[in-house]
Amino acid sequence: MSRQTANPAMDVLLRTLDIERLETRLFRGESPQVGWQRVFGGQVIGQALVAATRTVEENRFVHSLHAYFVRPGDPSVPIIYDVENIRDGGSFATRRVVAIQHGKPIYFMTASFQDDEDGFEHQTVMPDVPPPEKLIGEAELKEQFMAAAPPHIRAYWERPRPIELRPVSLKHYLSSEKLDPHQNIWVRTTGPVPADRHLQAAVLAYLSDMTLLDTSLFAHGTSVLDRSLQVASLDHAMWFHRPPVLDDWLLYSQDSPSAFGARGMTRGAIYTRSGTLIASVAQEGLIRKKATA
Repeated sequence: MSRQTANPAMDVLLRTLDIERLETRLFRGESPQVGWQRVFGGQVIGQALVAATRTVEENRFVHSLHAYFVRPGDPSVPIIYDVENIRDGGSFATRRVVAIQHGKPIYFMTASFQDDEDGFEHQTVMPDVPPPEKLIGEAELKEQFMAAAPPHIRAYWERPRPIELRPVSLKHYLSSEKLDPHQNIWVRTTGPVPADRHLQAAVLAYLSDMTLLDTSLFAHGTSVLDRSLQVASLDHAMWFHRPPVLDDWLLYSQDSPSAFGARGMTRGAIYTRSGTLIASVAQEGLIRKKATA
């Protein structure tokens, strides 16, 4: 059920994902100027996926991607995406993408595409959580809690965004208690996304990078908004099980099985409101205490 109206932040995301083709397998992407000191990882994942997709036959769809972030992205300059054609098989295609800034790789990704096929089907059951309508919305969150929040936390929540987040529990944001490292968050786009399966996969990849590292910090009574921490995505893997659906809320269920060696690992499962599992995600990130000396 589509219930969305146009939203400027969503329009910016769609323009950001519509990267420019420079050559057959060479593309250029821009970053929105929103005051961030580095490029959001989900943007690079989404743009790289669009670049790879545009070199593959139209009827082949991404089913998995595996990526590493090797340098922080600079939002003030374009990102060049160089796509290598690894293989075009009878039903699968493989691409490797390197994202380049200032003459150096900042990110690389391998993605695999497949023709639609019939086969065995099963999936895990979606967690039983309250629907998004019964949870506090972002507007209410800002009104009730943000007035007393530190300036950097207010700035994070008050910035217009293409993705709305509605956590099932806000306890993590309101206390320093050490909690079980799992969370459920309802997410949705703040404006309509064209009914293009390739583009919808790129938007889903974009939002898949949101909130994951935070989950790995639950057990330690802190969050990615803690300025004493150095936090950054190191790698990202995603599997697209079924066609993306972005016209309603999605449940992003996450758990962190381990943190060790200044790294935290989180797994995620993305479900439609009706309980269909459309994607799985895994990410490891840097979670390091900054030197105080």
